[in-house]
Amino acid sequence: MTSSDYLNDIKEIKNLMNKSSRFISLSGLSGILAGIYALIGAWFARQEIMSAYNVNNRFLEGGRYTETSDVTTKLLVIAAIVILLAIVTGIVLTQRKARKNGEKMFDKAAFKLLINFLIPLVTGGVFALIILQKGLVGLIAPVTLIFYGLACVNASKFTLGHVKYLGIANIILGLIATQYIGYGLYFWAVGFGVFHIVYGGLMYILIERTTK
Repeated sequence: MTSSDYLNDIKEIKNLMNKSSRFISLSGLSGILAGIYALIGAWFARQEIMSAYNVNNRFLEGGRYTETSDVTTKLLVIAAIVILLAIVTGIVLTQRKARKNGEKMFDKAAFKLLINFLIPLVTGGVFALIILQKGLVGLIAPVTLIFYGLACVNASKFTLGHVKYLGIANIILGLIATQYIGYGLYFWAVGFGVFHIVYGGLMYILIERTTK
C-alpha cells in the first residue's frame, strides 16, 4: 500500500466521522428562499407600520407604542407566516438533498443540531414576547437577531462549520440595532433577509454546485 493509499483511507475515515457527527445536508437554496420570504414580510410589515403611523400620528416613541393598536397582531401574523414558510421550505429542500446524498433526514446528528439550535432560539422567542408584553417594541428586532445568531453559532458544531459566521454577523447586527431604536425593521430585513440570501447563495455556489 502506497502513501497515497494511506492518505485516501484517512480522508475517507474523516468523511465518515463528519457524516456521523454532523448534519451536512442543509440546503443553500432554502437559505436564499428564507431570505426572500423575510424581505417580503418586512415590506408588508412596513406597510402596516406606516398605516399605523398615519393613523396614530406617532406609532413609536422611545421604542414604545404610543397607544394600543391591532398592528401588533398583524405584525405577529406576518412574522408567523414568514417563519412557517421558511421552515417548510427548509424541511422540503433539506430532505431532498439528504435523500440525494444517501443520508437520513432525522438521524442522531440532525437531532443534536435541532436541539442546540432550538435552545437559544426558543429562549430568545420567549424573551421577545416578554419585551413585547412590556411595550418595548423597539427592542424586538435586536433581541431576535442576537438570539438567532447565538442559535446559529451553537448549532454550527453539528452542521457545516461556516454557519457560525452567519450567526456572528447577526449577533453584531443585533447589537448595533440596539443603538438605533425605531429602525429595527430595516435591521431585521438585513439580518434575516439579505444575510440569508448572501449566505445561501455562497453555500449553493461554493459547496453544492461543486459537489454535483
